[in-house]
Amino acid sequence: MQIALAPMEGLVDEILRDVLTRIGGIDWCVTEFIRVSDRLLPAATYHKLAPELFAGARTQAGTPMRVQFLGSDPQCLADNAAFACGLGAPVIDLNFGCPAKTVNKSRGGAVLLKEPELLHAIVREVRRTVPAEIPVTAKMRLGFEDKSVALDCARALAEGGASQIVVHARTKVEGYKPPAHWEWVARVQEVVAVPVFANGEVWTLQDWRRCREISGVDDIMLGRGLVSRPGLARQIAAVRAGEQPQEMSWEELQPLLQDFWRQARRKLAPRYAPGRLKQWLAMLTRTYPEAVTLFAEVRREQDCERIDRLLGTVAAPA
Repeated sequence: MQIALAPMEGLVDEILRDVLTRIGGIDWCVTEFIRVSDRLLPAATYHKLAPELFAGARTQAGTPMRVQFLGSDPQCLADNAAFACGLGAPVIDLNFGCPAKTVNKSRGGAVLLKEPELLHAIVREVRRTVPAEIPVTAKMRLGFEDKSVALDCARALAEGGASQIVVHARTKVEGYKPPAHWEWVARVQEVVAVPVFANGEVWTLQDWRRCREISGVDDIMLGRGLVSRPGLARQIAAVRAGEQPQEMSWEELQPLLQDFWRQARRKLAPRYAPGRLKQWLAMLTRTYPEAVTLFAEVRREQDCERIDRLLGTVAAPA
């Protein structure tokens, strides 16, 4: 069984990957998507979105990181994937699940689920081009408007050479609205010979147990549920090890929240750093009453030094 941290564009950047993987329970994580259209991207693009490449493609906690691509041109994706492997990417992941309208309009993400033949061509070309020892994996939704070609898409990915498939158990049109259709993960696993990961609507340990029962798969990818409950992967890992799972307390989380803020201060301009903190805090309000209180205090705050004081941190070095 493996537990993965989902790639979430604009949310799970290297800072949050660092913080969440330090908590434990996560077997691997994925970068935000690197968008490929018609050219070979420079190394600076990869290092900006995946600075872990400077450290053996692992987070500070030692968790392996995969490099994710989004696009529709098989050859261009393959060339960029090969370049990323040269920079140290240990696994290439292909995004066929992003529901964003701007991405879909430019023929990327979930809109490609309308074209199983293209999915196959993309995976086949990337698999053919990157070194044989580098796995190629893929993430998909159950379709665009409906689920009519979900199984065809899964077959196309597996037959193209994907060694694992993550299934976000909703269509693009369904977005992030509950429920996730975990029974479709079981149907996908029936038609492909590669491991399938269940993804979508797992917020608690109880959700995970239900997902595992309904989907019939052991492997899981956690997204918003893990961002909102940072100890969730650790809880699941404890259960699979036959241990008693423990909730992560606010007191245990607080130093990590402070470190997240320090890193955001170092990375981002003062006008943008508060927004990153508020984004994560807003999601933590789902789990922690203390986050509700803190979020109310910082919601309209834009002064980084006042936020330092509210969080009990010292100012980040220049």
